[in-house]
Amino acid sequence: MSETTTAAEAAAPHRYTAALAADIEARWQDFWDEHGTYEAPNPSGDLAGDPQLVAKPKKFIMDMFPYPSGAGLHVGHPLGYIATDVYARFQRMTGHNVLHTLGFDAFGLPAEQYAVQTGTHPRVSTEANIVNMKAQLRRLGLGHDQRRSVETIDPAYYKWTQWIFLQIFNSWYDADARKARPIDELVAQFESGERETPDGRAWADLSALERANVLGEYRLAYASDAPVNWCPGLGTVLANEEVTAEGRSERGNFPVFKAKLRQWNMRITAYADRLLEDLDGLDWPEAIKLQQRNWIGRSEGARVDFPAGDQRITVFTTRQDTLFGATYMVLAPEHELVSGPDSIVPDAWPEGTHDVWTGGYATPAEAVAAYRKQAAAKSDVERQAEAKDKTGVFTGAYATNPVSGERVPVFIADYVLMGYGTGAIMAVPAHDSRDFAFARAFELPMRCVVEPSDDRDTDPSTWDDAFSSYEGKIVNSASEAVSLDGLSVTEAKVKITEWLAGQGIGEGTVNFRLRDWLFSRQRYWGEPFPIVYDEDGVAHALPESMLPLELPEVEDYSPRTFDPDDADTSPETPLSRNEEWVNVDLDLGDGKGVRRYRRETNTMPNWAGSCWYELRYLDPNNDEKLVDPTVEQYWMGPREGQPHGGVDLYVGGAEHAVLHLLYARFWSKVLHDLGHISSAEPFHKLYNQGMIQAFVYRDKRGIAVPAAEVEERDGAYYYQGEKVSRVLGKMGKSLKNAVTPDEICQEYGADTLRLYEMAMGPLDVSRPWDTRAVVGQYRLLQRLWRNVVDEATGEVTVADVEPDEDTLRALHKAIDGVRQDMAGLRFNTAIAKITELNNHLTKAGGSVPRSVAERLVLLVAPLAPHIGEELWRKLGHTASVVHEDFPEADPAYVVDETVTCVVQIKGKVKARLEVSPSISDADLEAAALAEPAVVAALDGAGIRKVIVRAPKLVNIVPA
Repeated sequence: MSETTTAAEAAAPHRYTAALAADIEARWQDFWDEHGTYEAPNPSGDLAGDPQLVAKPKKFIMDMFPYPSGAGLHVGHPLGYIATDVYARFQRMTGHNVLHTLGFDAFGLPAEQYAVQTGTHPRVSTEANIVNMKAQLRRLGLGHDQRRSVETIDPAYYKWTQWIFLQIFNSWYDADARKARPIDELVAQFESGERETPDGRAWADLSALERANVLGEYRLAYASDAPVNWCPGLGTVLANEEVTAEGRSERGNFPVFKAKLRQWNMRITAYADRLLEDLDGLDWPEAIKLQQRNWIGRSEGARVDFPAGDQRITVFTTRQDTLFGATYMVLAPEHELVSGPDSIVPDAWPEGTHDVWTGGYATPAEAVAAYRKQAAAKSDVERQAEAKDKTGVFTGAYATNPVSGERVPVFIADYVLMGYGTGAIMAVPAHDSRDFAFARAFELPMRCVVEPSDDRDTDPSTWDDAFSSYEGKIVNSASEAVSLDGLSVTEAKVKITEWLAGQGIGEGTVNFRLRDWLFSRQRYWGEPFPIVYDEDGVAHALPESMLPLELPEVEDYSPRTFDPDDADTSPETPLSRNEEWVNVDLDLGDGKGVRRYRRETNTMPNWAGSCWYELRYLDPNNDEKLVDPTVEQYWMGPREGQPHGGVDLYVGGAEHAVLHLLYARFWSKVLHDLGHISSAEPFHKLYNQGMIQAFVYRDKRGIAVPAAEVEERDGAYYYQGEKVSRVLGKMGKSLKNAVTPDEICQEYGADTLRLYEMAMGPLDVSRPWDTRAVVGQYRLLQRLWRNVVDEATGEVTVADVEPDEDTLRALHKAIDGVRQDMAGLRFNTAIAKITELNNHLTKAGGSVPRSVAERLVLLVAPLAPHIGEELWRKLGHTASVVHEDFPEADPAYVVDETVTCVVQIKGKVKARLEVSPSISDADLEAAALAEPAVVAALDGAGIRKVIVRAPKLVNIVPA
């Protein structure tokens, strides 16, 4: 410490420094905890409070669920948390009962991977991470209702996750009523004969297994043999989002294969239309809505059946008008007609099979098996890529085009996916680029059935690519059965769809890109399924009295892994190794007494707990119900402007645009349909905050080096004497550019960090972190402190005097602007207006009028709550600033006292007048004509016209 610094501290012992900030912040954080400052009362239940407070208008404000990483927080993580905290504080000060809390989405693969590596139980490491993260967040002064915080790994929490799963399992979607209904109502329809069983037998004549299989076709949660992403190297099935574009696991970079495994699924596709329709009632960014619409992917078309021997190949097409142009068919390699008991693959190649169709294999079975193995090693992204060379193989089977009667060969090719439509296509190569490329590669015929609108003729063999149009007339599309020639595309679609339906070989239908949600994971660290199986393999729900079904202890947390390249393997889950837990004797209360059962040994995906956590925030201590209906209605029920209900503000990253948000919407709709909640949507208003970025420095090997140790010299960057490159990117531990909030709090205080993150730019825009710029907000707080407190004595310096006119105008303009900015989440411009007011007071000199100082502190309090509390207390107030009223502007001082009016003669400026904003046209004209500079410029000339645009313009046209 220098002598200069020591002398400065001695002269100003009460200066606002990092040390003083740390003391202030710690004291007020303790005060808030002790007094329950941020506790929001419910209208009923364990958290019920002051009826007058509950009677206020409510605001439910949420952040997206954080995962408690072992790496802790860097300064990019709290951006959204600080923003919602500022907004919540502003809402409290404008008369709202505000619910704002934060929990932890704590199941997931990272903790399990750490357990595999170290032997530490995932709960131990996860809870330690939560403790650390809570401490970091507390230091930021976030105003959360701590009573409401939840953790998905708490059995008291996941009891209700399991309960919701059972509600979904025990329900079906009634397409006529467009809602979920209890499965018992469906059973009653089968029992009464109102609904027929698939084979026409009476319900009473079906075995228990047969009944279970029938109901499985309806249940919203069901188990089936589903095509999945199987990763032998990790020993688990992966969701699509966990697979890279190269067909490898995001974690570990292992090969991922397509396989069929028995998995739990959620029938989210039943809600596809409602998920699309209800987007219109949500206040979400249009870009996010568009991503959801594209993911759901609604398309109208027709289902068409192509006879193939004893089987039928069903396709979905949006271009049924081109049916006469279908010259071959393609099945996905996973299609059951080439992989199941009903396979259409013959024992030998048909006579005359083209050599290029066989792939060089002796039999169709060999060719199909080899190609299926090849396709299994590719990701869906790779398979859908517009590759120049199309691959595939002839199955040896033919189908019949139902409109022309022509035999068409059936291929398998990896550009057709089981995840879209029916996993089969009718190929119309003249009018589809992918089909065109495939037909060229395999020397297949093409037929033009939509008249080209360009110069090409109707012979596709002369074309360079397919021709696709909705405008041309239909040609070459007539048979004895039906003719489409001469019709428009729209007319042809209608006619052929009606004809197909009349023949019983097709119908108009709607298809969706959305697939049912794969809900199983072969992992330990997740919610156990509350399902057991009897000796016949029938799944039974555990009764509610047996919830929660807790995770048992296991000796080895890792799924069994295999040779990463061995696709012919299947999962062995950690839970399956605990025989005592898996095989149990239970009385399920169904009147059959104690029986032996086998538990489900998969666990739920990490999405499960985050599908409904907003509901548990409402009523976290309720052991009897998911949520008290009165409480849910109060906080989330539909109201004016929010037709589907939901959280008032939900802030988080755009990376959750589809999956988390779509899954949560689905769960809310099922719970709403079953009468458990009043809100059909979980989140009414969604706001995506930007990202705090940081410079990444890399050496000549491309390896990231510690950013804090890089030196800048003459515009270049050096690490340990070696030149390094610099690019702007993400902030993170692996990139060696992370700055922790603890570091900034240590050097400047939490209030400075909060102000800096909010002042960096618009909240929804990404921005680069610059530690050197933090000092600007630190100085703002120091100037604010000096405007209220004497740095030498610590005494309050404000004066009990009336502010002058200029100060009143500066104050009320600031109040008006800050109120609008706070309501619109424009915190950067709110801080700019506060800074301007504070600078005005600093430049004015002398003591600051008390009435101005108090309102300035109230403006600052949501952004910098610790210094706000401290100065409010020093100004003589005994209550916390948190629930004080936010200042309101006096309109008389918001309007400018005068405005500048430009006076022109022949379009040239001759004078400028300072006039009242409310001046009339007549008075402004008179003032302009009397202005000496205007009189001199006219020099006695007559006036033909005067154009007045009060209060800013007068244009004089001389005679």
